[in-house]
Amino acid sequence: MKVVIILPTYNEKENIEELVPYLEEDIFPKVKNHKMFILVADDNSPDGTAEEVKKLMKKWQNIDISEGPKRGLGAAYVRGMTHAIEKMDADIMFEMDADGQHDPKKIPEFLNKIDQGYDMAIGTRYSQGGSIPENWPIKRKMFSVFGNLLVRTILMKFSIHDWTGGYRVLKKEVFLKEKDELEYYHSYTFQIAFLHKTLRDGFKVAEVPFHFSDRKLGMSKFPALEYIINALKYVITAKIKEIIFGPFGKFLVVGGIGFILNATILKILVETFKWNPSYANLVGAAVAIFSNFNLNNLWTFNEKKITNISSYFLKLIQFYLTSAIGVIFIQTGTIFLGDHLIGRQYYFIYFLIGTFLLLIYNFTIYNRIIWRKKPQK
Repeated sequence: MKVVIILPTYNEKENIEELVPYLEEDIFPKVKNHKMFILVADDNSPDGTAEEVKKLMKKWQNIDISEGPKRGLGAAYVRGMTHAIEKMDADIMFEMDADGQHDPKKIPEFLNKIDQGYDMAIGTRYSQGGSIPENWPIKRKMFSVFGNLLVRTILMKFSIHDWTGGYRVLKKEVFLKEKDELEYYHSYTFQIAFLHKTLRDGFKVAEVPFHFSDRKLGMSKFPALEYIINALKYVITAKIKEIIFGPFGKFLVVGGIGFILNATILKILVETFKWNPSYANLVGAAVAIFSNFNLNNLWTFNEKKITNISSYFLKLIQFYLTSAIGVIFIQTGTIFLGDHLIGRQYYFIYFLIGTFLLLIYNFTIYNRIIWRKKPQK
């Protein structure tokens, strides 16, 4: 397949002079199963970066350049990836800094992950085998490590260790799927947003540990304060949207409908017909469970919807069994304990407490068992 390494540049003439020959002469000959190309996405550098690239293009025919206005790292990558696909017929693309901070020797290892069936592979500095420079000041180390930990915690995506790094390889299908949304992220937040959307859409992502080096030439363009603000804004907003509009938000709406049905039946049977609250709750829960199953199937987990009739009844039985465990031991158990230990006058408070605990249990079970996504082959 055709692999295009995209190098975003702004005043990187000296680094380009060193990196491109190293890639061409030392790294590319070691790659046997792919055709290797280089694309420099230059933001109209005033130091002559583009002119240097054009000199190198005369020596090596597998180099191209995409020039455009300086609008930030994300904008440069969107422009570069679009160019790589439309002008160079790229199948696979690398994100790679031109300043020497990303170890080129890792390129074959990244490509091996793609050959294994992954859609994207990201370089990680924070898992076993990866590292950051030892000579970094403690303040910078803390900012880097805890910044990544904060992103992982807010997004609740702990399987990915490095959210902010820019050393990655991906199939063109990943970029084409996410391109329209990535147009909004011009700066370094692009890296977090791209990875988050890639995972959201079910692409397979691998990690490649590497040692992150300090740049040797040129000046860093990393806007620390601006990046922190934009990154926090993105992850917090993304998480809120995920809760409200994602499966959990829909699950809460469906659960609210089930709660109303359950609570109404509970009150009628207890206060009108003088039933024992524990037995009354079982009847209300049975009706609510049936409602929850169908609404969750049609809406909450629509992308994993059960359509086959035999599967429907099989899953309905499974749903009742798993839900019954929660209703009997968590919800009804809470009511039973409160009724006997404190008193029947507070039975509806016990119902509310048990329902809250049941909510957490149900979402976990439904997502991981009833509507579990089949693993990709």
